[in-house]
Amino acid sequence: MIRLDEKQYRAVKKMTRAACANNDCGNCLLLDDGEPCVCVQSISFSLMCHWFRVAVLPLDGELAAALLCRGSRKRCAVCGAAFVPKSNRGKYCPDCAGRMKKIKAAERKRKQRQRCHALEPFKPA
Repeated sequence: MIRLDEKQYRAVKKMTRAACANNDCGNCLLLDDGEPCVCVQSISFSLMCHWFRVAVLPLDGELAAALLCRGSRKRCAVCGAAFVPKSNRGKYCPDCAGRMKKIKAAERKRKQRQRCHALEPFKPA
């Protein structure tokens, strides 16, 4: 069972109200057996609802990384956000990865062009 701190609890409670399809005015439709039942995520400091873990929690990547992947999460080298790497070489969060890929490709091509043009005066005829 995953224990939440106060900040995580508030974020989970907010996400439950806003994004959970089974939340009806604070009541859980999955637990409803004829009479309304309060949603477990809104009153507990632990993640208990399977639906919430699978469908709602991945909407907030940083919170999901903090709660579900405690041992395997890393910090982004650019922005410092927590993320779960797709491989053991992962260095950047998904938001920064695309940007850094473009920057590194431009740098690599610039270096390649510089090496190619450096040989120009000595080209054999």
